[in-house]
Amino acid sequence: MTSWLGEWANLLLRWTHFIAGIAWIGSSFYFIWLDRALTRPEQPKAGVEGDLWMVHSGGFYQVEKRRPGPGEVPAVLHWFKWEAMLTWISGIALLVL
Repeated sequence: MTSWLGEWANLLLRWTHFIAGIAWIGSSFYFIWLDRALTRPEQPKAGVEGDLWMVHSGGFYQVEKRRPGPGEVPAVLHWFKWEAMLTWISGIALLVL
């Protein structure tokens, strides 16, 4: 690999690792805050441990914390795992490079 190409790959991987790490830490802090901000629902609902109303950019969001049993998980589920995975992959690639 030519020296300039290696330098650009190193720079790109470092910035990818840095930004992915910030996203991972940010989502971790968000969920720590979210767990602490949840309150018991005014009218108890089956399976709901806590809820929270939030506003962002003119939209209102209602978040409910549940512990679903087997077969109760929805088909479409957003996972906050890609930030961590990209941080690990880019870090390992930096070690290899």
